[in-house]
Amino acid sequence: MFLGVDGGGTKTAFVLADEHGRVLATHQEGSLYHPEVGLDGVLATLRRGAEAVARAAGVAPTAAWVGLPAFGEDSRVQARLEALPAEAFPGIPVGRGNDLECSHAGALGGQDGISLVAGTGSMTWGTWQGRAVRCGGWGEVFGDEGSAYWIAREGLALFSRMSDGRAERGILVDIVRRRANLGADLDLSGQVVSDAARSGFAAWATAVHEAAVAGDVDAREILDRAARELAQLVRATRRILGVPAGATIVASTSGSVLRDDGLVLPELRRLLAAAGIDGSSRVELRAPLMAPAPGAVTLAARTAGRELSPDAVAALARAGLG
Repeated sequence: MFLGVDGGGTKTAFVLADEHGRVLATHQEGSLYHPEVGLDGVLATLRRGAEAVARAAGVAPTAAWVGLPAFGEDSRVQARLEALPAEAFPGIPVGRGNDLECSHAGALGGQDGISLVAGTGSMTWGTWQGRAVRCGGWGEVFGDEGSAYWIAREGLALFSRMSDGRAERGILVDIVRRRANLGADLDLSGQVVSDAARSGFAAWATAVHEAAVAGDVDAREILDRAARELAQLVRATRRILGVPAGATIVASTSGSVLRDDGLVLPELRRLLAAAGIDGSSRVELRAPLMAPAPGAVTLAARTAGRELSPDAVAALARAGLG
């Protein structure tokens, strides 16, 4: 009984499955982003989730793997962060790492390639012939380009310029005013400061997308820039991995910014296809095989010294967990 936990900046998904890839229980909790919820909050969330899936399935996990946002990004708390999953799931083998590894395992089914995540934050995890590398994920203050947080920040900055008259007013102004129920445009500043949670702020990216769909040229340009930033992440990962010129590496995507019904993914596909015309940087972009949480189930099995069979991986993928 393998428990996969995909922790994110906004939500945390728990999936309990058996060795045949049959899903026995799922559960969802809030953020595992420790700078926002605290280390004690991470532990409490893991324990709640473990209890919920065990209760729903009527059986406890025999191994677990936990993907943690911001894992490996702050040496001051790293030792404590590494210890939390074992505290949450005592008595069983427990693996842990950055949540990006869940996305990689799910998207590529355990094969070599690049997993690009663009949700609240943005980063890649790539593997190639025994090498592994992470790129991006520097946080919202000076990184995470192309992420929902970045799009939201650029979008609200554009709103401020439109409101002031520094930029031509577009549809984005009306959308933000309506969503924030603004009496005065400057009230938005107070709202953002008083509700400064990372995940809450990132949700403003949907306003930018709505404006772009409605024809706001400047909002659309923000989304096109997001695609360019994400393409740079993929290309840099390929280069750092040392993939030979002319070789093709598979890349897959996950995260709210790269939804099939969004505007960023088609532009990203176009950019990566164009980059491969000369044969020097071929990247084959594929739809993810499965979501990050069932990907973490495969890592949990590996933690227990087992490797899920291709049939079991296919069964997990057929479960259709988003």
